[in-house]
Amino acid sequence: MEKLIFFGLVIPIFLFVLYLGGTAIMSGFSAKEANRKVKDDNEDNISYDQLSDEQSLSDELEKLNKLKDSGVLTQEEFEKAKNKLLNN
Repeated sequence: MEKLIFFGLVIPIFLFVLYLGGTAIMSGFSAKEANRKVKDDNEDNISYDQLSDEQSLSDELEKLNKLKDSGVLTQEEFEKAKNKLLNN
């Protein structure tokens, strides 16, 4: 009788909890990927040609360096932005 209760109730509940956990984890990964794509799109849309004449190249490089030092930008993102500034 105990085995019937165990297999009839506990196992399906356990499987349902595993299903909910897996679904939550996968939706978290999906949201993270979507945020990454939005961030990449926003970075690509930035045009450094639109910088005003008042902002000098050194000021922009200094801002990028501060962002890198604070952890907002990775080294790769910093190099990419710096190359865009220097090539334009």
